[in-house]
Amino acid sequence: MKNWPLTLAFLLFSLPLTAANPPVGTVSGLVKDSAGKPLELVTLLLVKAGDSTLVKGAVSDAQGQYTVESVPSGEYRVAASMMGHQKVYSEPFTIDSQHNKYQLAPLVVQEETRQLYKVTVKAQKPFIEQHLDKTVLNVENSIVASGGTALEILEKAPGVVVNLQSGQISLKGRENVLVMLDGKPTYLSTAEVLELLRNTPSNTVETIELITNPSARYDAAGTAGIINIRLKRNKSGRPLNGNLTVGAGYGRFAKYNAALTLNARPGKWTFFGNYAIDQRHYWSMAKIDRRLQTTTPPTLIQQENYRPIQNTSHTYRFGADYAFSKRTTLGLLLNGTKVNGASQGGATSTLYQSDVLISSQRTQNDNRRDISRLAANVNFRHQFDTTRRGGKGRELLVDVDYSDASFHPDELFETRYFNARQVETGPRSFQHLDMVSDASIRAGKVDYVHPFDRRTTLEAGWKSSYVTLNNDLRVETKSAEVGQTVPWQLDTGRTNQFEYREIIHAGYLSGRRTWTGWTLQVGLRLEHTQTDAHSVTANSTVSRSYLNLFPNVTLTRKVGENHQFQYGFSRRIDRPNYQYLNPFIRVFDPYTYQQGNPYLKPQYTDAFQIGYSYKEETTVSLGYNRTRDVVVDINEQNDQTGVTRITFTNLARQSNISLTLSTPLRFSRWWSSRHSASIFRDAYRAELGGTPLHYRQLSANLNSSHTFVFGHGLTAELTASYNSPYVYSQNQMKAFGQVSIGVQKRLWQKKAVLRFNWNDLLQTQRFYGKVRFQNMDFRFGTYTETRVARLTFTYNFGNQKLKGGGNRRTVSEDEQRRMN
Repeated sequence: MKNWPLTLAFLLFSLPLTAANPPVGTVSGLVKDSAGKPLELVTLLLVKAGDSTLVKGAVSDAQGQYTVESVPSGEYRVAASMMGHQKVYSEPFTIDSQHNKYQLAPLVVQEETRQLYKVTVKAQKPFIEQHLDKTVLNVENSIVASGGTALEILEKAPGVVVNLQSGQISLKGRENVLVMLDGKPTYLSTAEVLELLRNTPSNTVETIELITNPSARYDAAGTAGIINIRLKRNKSGRPLNGNLTVGAGYGRFAKYNAALTLNARPGKWTFFGNYAIDQRHYWSMAKIDRRLQTTTPPTLIQQENYRPIQNTSHTYRFGADYAFSKRTTLGLLLNGTKVNGASQGGATSTLYQSDVLISSQRTQNDNRRDISRLAANVNFRHQFDTTRRGGKGRELLVDVDYSDASFHPDELFETRYFNARQVETGPRSFQHLDMVSDASIRAGKVDYVHPFDRRTTLEAGWKSSYVTLNNDLRVETKSAEVGQTVPWQLDTGRTNQFEYREIIHAGYLSGRRTWTGWTLQVGLRLEHTQTDAHSVTANSTVSRSYLNLFPNVTLTRKVGENHQFQYGFSRRIDRPNYQYLNPFIRVFDPYTYQQGNPYLKPQYTDAFQIGYSYKEETTVSLGYNRTRDVVVDINEQNDQTGVTRITFTNLARQSNISLTLSTPLRFSRWWSSRHSASIFRDAYRAELGGTPLHYRQLSANLNSSHTFVFGHGLTAELTASYNSPYVYSQNQMKAFGQVSIGVQKRLWQKKAVLRFNWNDLLQTQRFYGKVRFQNMDFRFGTYTETRVARLTFTYNFGNQKLKGGGNRRTVSEDEQRRMN
């Protein structure tokens, strides 16, 4: 078993699951005003007596009473606070096995009459937070995430699999995830969005949200759910604050990064911005063994491709808000990415027949690529009232987006041919690929929120988007002996210009109603889509127009203080990625090329989900999803030459059943953890070229995250994950996983942080698989430089206690994902 070290490590980290919980108790009390009357909606914070670290919170009821349950043993105080009142603290008290129920003396909260010195209570969020409707990765304070990339963080997310071989991201065994990068378009092919995330520094990311059952307010795209990568929020204030981060790492090659964040709030203005530069030198390896049983005698083709890659990325985000009043705000947001990449790789293809070497080919690939992404957003927010309808006001939000992206690869291939004695034979062949891909999105939306009272809210909105894409590929070839000068010839069979246009109009209506113990949310979204895929070279156009309704229902039942149940249904759509529709041919090596399919149809998914949570900490969910016209990439083989074409098609249907469990465990005062397991079964039912494709696989995704607090500003983290074998289209994938550790030390009265982490200690994050379908029989492996040690230093300056500003989503979230 190749992965026994990883499996053993994961089991060792999970052994404390059977440990007994420490003694717990209950704290209760009463809150009154200066006149002795009970106070409702007072915030109560249970904090450690020694350092005021937040442990749990509660809110007083109409009788002024509150209760904090499941309190671990220790020494505590309770802080009571309310807007317009002075904060008050209880006397210290102790909870242990002998004193597990503690009734506090009444806390009297006085109205605030003068400015007091404030006591700040801080609590660091765990790396993984589990909710019924989503999972949140708190990247900003994570030790193991520092100095890395957004892609490396995403690979650690529970239930997420990033397949570098197929260029797919799946969630709980389902592909076609809607990826949002702070609401900004990426406009790239599937491979390039992974490249973009690989070049997005982790110190610019605040959280990653995994949303499995989005409401009707979201775009209907993303049949597997939504992965929302949010950039860091601005913390604006007078006169200035911010932080500076520098870091370095080493695997096989060195890596460097730096980032600066600045925020200010002069008067009614709020200004914020950050800039990050990342220089990353790494490597990737791909191996393929192809067996051709249709030749006489049978042929074995062994391929190996090694590529050292150097990338320099610049990421920036700037914005300004102007508050006309407390109810009206106008904002401007500008962000973008600039990536310059280069690789000089070598690929070898060796042919054997009856275990005898016949010939070989050696290809040198010189690749240059430039990626640029620029997005601008103008947003307006107005609250009509704040005191009516139980304190919730009517709200109007308007967003307008303008986004442009450009992807420019320039590749030069030189192939040499050798006989069995490794003597070069014949002339060398050369290929030059120069492609310019430009995409633009214009989008606007309006959202209106109307609360009738505390229990009933109605939302309505409209969105329109206009997308254009232009791909211009020029391919030149030549064949020449060593030292011979031969002019380039245009390859008219592969040179291609492709234009795509898409217009989507959407409207939605969503209502929310709360009763005693029950909450019902019902939504309906209507979307009309018009597309035109035009091949300029072939002078052909494929047009589509379709209208769809997408219902969404969520019912939540709360039983007592600790138990909550949720039932949900949604219907969603995934339109083909723009690049999948492009019929141009892209050559990867002498035996592999890719070609798009302009006749792809969208796929539709009906998703059902049942969830349960205990004390809003332990969650269990069961989901069933049924998808028709599944969009996947497939392999088609020329049985005589061994050349494989990768293209895209619609499979008849796919079903997915998943069971997910997540629970936190605290083993001591200094050691806490969260463990999650997702078990899912994928089943494909389709027919390709007259051959049934009926793949079924029961798979699992396990995650274990641990936090250690040693005191004196020293903390540590450990994360481990394991993914069992799974299937995707024709591919049968093997197991993989990773173990990562990190240590953090706070310095200079918490103004600075020094972090060290080491990712993929066992170097087990590698993708292996096989395809055995029709006459195809090949095995493959793909892996890259994942075992990397990093050191990161962050210095915070200015007033870090000031209130943070908003982090807004923008209107072009769906269009962004489909540029991927």
